[in-house]
Amino acid sequence: MDNLFKQQLAGLDLSGLTISSSPFISSDFPAQDAISQTLAAVWSDLFAVFTDTALEADVEDLGWGFVNLFHRAAQRKSKQLDRASDEVRALIASADGSEVHTSNLEEQIERAQAAEASMVAFEEMREVAAALYLDETHSSWKPVSSSRASHGAMLTSAVIQGRDFLKARSQSRRKALMPEGAPIIFAGGRNKQDSTEDAKTFANNVWATLDKVHNSVGDMVLVHGGDGKGADRLAASWAERRGVAQLTFSLDRHLGARAGFKRNEQMLGLAPRYVIAFPGNGVLERLVIEAKRRRITVVDRRGPLGVSPKTKPADTGS
Repeated sequence: MDNLFKQQLAGLDLSGLTISSSPFISSDFPAQDAISQTLAAVWSDLFAVFTDTALEADVEDLGWGFVNLFHRAAQRKSKQLDRASDEVRALIASADGSEVHTSNLEEQIERAQAAEASMVAFEEMREVAAALYLDETHSSWKPVSSSRASHGAMLTSAVIQGRDFLKARSQSRRKALMPEGAPIIFAGGRNKQDSTEDAKTFANNVWATLDKVHNSVGDMVLVHGGDGKGADRLAASWAERRGVAQLTFSLDRHLGARAGFKRNEQMLGLAPRYVIAFPGNGVLERLVIEAKRRRITVVDRRGPLGVSPKTKPADTGS
């Protein structure tokens, strides 16, 4: 569980110091089967209370909070790991070869290893809870103002905030915040459909388009605006089901009217393989125009119900 911290130590001068193994091993933490079964039972019992009551409309918010409990616990351990790692670097820089100094250094390394092991355990619990949330709400769970990265081996659709990604890239920071693969931009608005059947057709067209692109680009990283409604929500749910990493660039409200155009610049700056465009507003139109100017292939689905604009009206339901 301490791969991240070992990577950090690899670049430091630790000559003469023997690093002991992590104070925890996998068997010291709840087993994966136990986590899955327990959280599923708690989820089922908890939300059964709200079914067919006046509080049923609040189930999605409560479910989000349930997942967030484990996310926040993982964040606290991550901060402990960062503090211990900084202390390790400081101690190495001031090494004097004394027994006291070496003892302090070994203690900090052990604290870092313990924090990392606990962080990974809580992240695994969060991913189990996030899967329950997806089944319940059909939405991909993501935190409000931070990234959903996973430092363990569990397969997950990581949701990385754009600002965290850009900072990690500029500083060559943690690999967990550096999703590897081919960026594919997805863009679409909150267009309301005329009927439930039309909404279902639109959603199916979004998933079918993403599946087609994914078949061509197996290592795709889905880049989108992270909107919790409309087309972005459908795309995020698709990525969650397919285990595709997500990189979200939310709007910087401080930029006012320029926020959408700034986001376009950031996403296109990733040099994406494709831009997938569904119906949206004028900012989306500018994204398509700029992508074509840069000779980026645009998968245009801005026609009725999310089909190609070149599709004949009689074919829109297909």
